[in-house]
Amino acid sequence: MIEIKQHDGRKGKFEIFVDEKLAGEMTYTWAGDSKFIIDHTEVNDGYDGQGLAKKLVLAGIEFARNQQVKIMPLCPYAKSVFDKNAEYKDVLF
Repeated sequence: MIEIKQHDGRKGKFEIFVDEKLAGEMTYTWAGDSKFIIDHTEVNDGYDGQGLAKKLVLAGIEFARNQQVKIMPLCPYAKSVFDKNAEYKDVLF
């Protein structure tokens, strides 16, 4: 079972768990009240190739849409997700 938990604050993160074990995280920092910067996405050893990093970015996109804010993807992985998928451009800063 895969579960994503969010810890919000000026510096926040999304953590992804597989069978209740921490498998990775995506960190972000708020830049004002209308956007946040994704600064790092990482999947722990042994969890590569399962699409977990993309699930973390998608959770950030869903959060941005729900909060009606924008995302600035400084993390190279997050930026690649935005570059490859036009349907996420609505939240791109």
